Amino acid sequence: MTKRYNVNRGYMKLDVWKESVELFHEVYVALKQIPDLDFRLRSQINDAIQSVSANIAEGYCRRTINEYLQYLNIALGSLGEGLTRLIGLTSVNLLSQEVFEIIDKKHYSVENKLVALVRSLQAKRRERTWEEEFRS
Repeated sequence: MTKRYNVNRGYMKLDVWKESVELFHEVYVALKQIPDLDFRLRSQINDAIQSVSANIAEGYCRRTINEYLQYLNIALGSLGEGLTRLIGLTSVNLLSQEVFEIIDKKHYSVENKLVALVRSLQAKRRERTWEEEFRS
């Protein structure tokens, strides 16, 4: 990972962003172990899971709280999509229950942290304590 840092890269300090990158890694590696997995389905799952960290980053880099929340909600949607597809792979025995449990544990953590971040930002919006300046 990059060692360069500036204010606009502050999302890299967020545990939820770090864990979402780890989640992508776990999913990517797990899907590589399924040789008969349809290319399109593999791509859809990887794209959904990778978009979680990408949307957290993009939302963070926006200046308004409403935009930030919009991207976080997109990230939540991507989490749901990815998990649903992984459940499907498990149901047809392409993904083992053991591997699914490892992924689901990380997914659950990311999901809860993301929901907490959304709630925190919603409170800032409600209380009007959000500053549309670069955050450190």
